[in-house]
Amino acid sequence: MARAQTGSTVTISYIGTLDNGKIFHSTDEHGPLTITIGADQLFPALEQALIGMRAGETKNVVLSSDEAYGPRLRENIIQISRQAFPADKEISVGQKLSIAFTGGSSRVMVVTAVNENEVTVDGNHALAGCELSFALRMDRVE
Repeated sequence: MARAQTGSTVTISYIGTLDNGKIFHSTDEHGPLTITIGADQLFPALEQALIGMRAGETKNVVLSSDEAYGPRLRENIIQISRQAFPADKEISVGQKLSIAFTGGSSRVMVVTAVNENEVTVDGNHALAGCELSFALRMDRVE
């Protein structure tokens, strides 16, 4: 039976959880994931954990925030004048907004606070700063 190695196409099933046990993603809900190891389709540390596994094997893997989405960065949280938005635009906490920056780039950010003067938006990934645990099963190795 083949072992997964760099360049192998593998199909995995997993349940991803946070420190508090909350499931953030599960292939039970979304279906198995097929990737090629070394093609940068997963976090590098997670790809490394797959190397050497055979079909049917299971493994628990914990990724630090640095190995996953990185730390929560204060500079990714900004306040924007409420006047920068159309007066009739409804803005609420939890809403996602595409924010345009100088130089033509834009980024989807989440509204975390709103008052009459400003809107606070957070550009950090929702899982930034979190340690992620994966209960993995190697389903297939090619």
